[in-house]
Amino acid sequence: MGFKFPNGWIGGAALVLGPVLLLAGTLLRAPFNFFFPDQLRAVAEHPALMTAAYTAFLAGNVVMWAAVAFLVPLIGTRWAAWAGVLVTVGLFERTFHAGVDHAAFSATKHLGAYGATELVAAGYQELHLFSFLSFTVMFGWFVLAVAAYRGRVLGPVRAVALAAMGLLPLGVLKGTEALSVVGTVGLCVALVPLGIRVIRRQPRPTRRNVLTVVPVAVGLGALAVLSTLG
Repeated sequence: MGFKFPNGWIGGAALVLGPVLLLAGTLLRAPFNFFFPDQLRAVAEHPALMTAAYTAFLAGNVVMWAAVAFLVPLIGTRWAAWAGVLVTVGLFERTFHAGVDHAAFSATKHLGAYGATELVAAGYQELHLFSFLSFTVMFGWFVLAVAAYRGRVLGPVRAVALAAMGLLPLGVLKGTEALSVVGTVGLCVALVPLGIRVIRRQPRPTRRNVLTVVPVAVGLGALAVLSTLG
């Protein structure tokens, strides 16, 4: 019963890496206009930069599930449980949007910016499961911030900073605007210090742990390469 997942190492690392990756992705696409025609034009003109921006944002979004899963038991209240459900569903929705973004990037490569824009515009308002769950993307962060404050995990300033993540715009091929920066900076302010504190409290890795990491990392790297061949 003493086993926890994610444990302190995973949870602490996620609390640091998730917000930083989201902020990096947000800042990388900041030079370009917010709406999707401009985003697709930027993809055509700066493919490496835009791929890095959207990949960093997607990676941060995925890592955040572990951060939230670690944070909710740390707060340990009913509010936190509901907030965890809402935020996690919101993270799933942003991951879904990232898949559509990737498809649009591929369309830009093959059809050009104009053709991809026409394709995206034709299906932009299509209904899907997450059309009915978009409220979770924003609302969940507000509930989580209240829970973290009431549970005394975050003070008032950092709780407000966490709530700012609820201001982050959502949807397919959304670029960066002022609220995007406010939200991701707020997430860093709220969670990165907590993640560092959690990591510092963990027991030092043993020599056996360190030696185990090397073959595991090599194995995972090999599996990652093989995964691209399927």
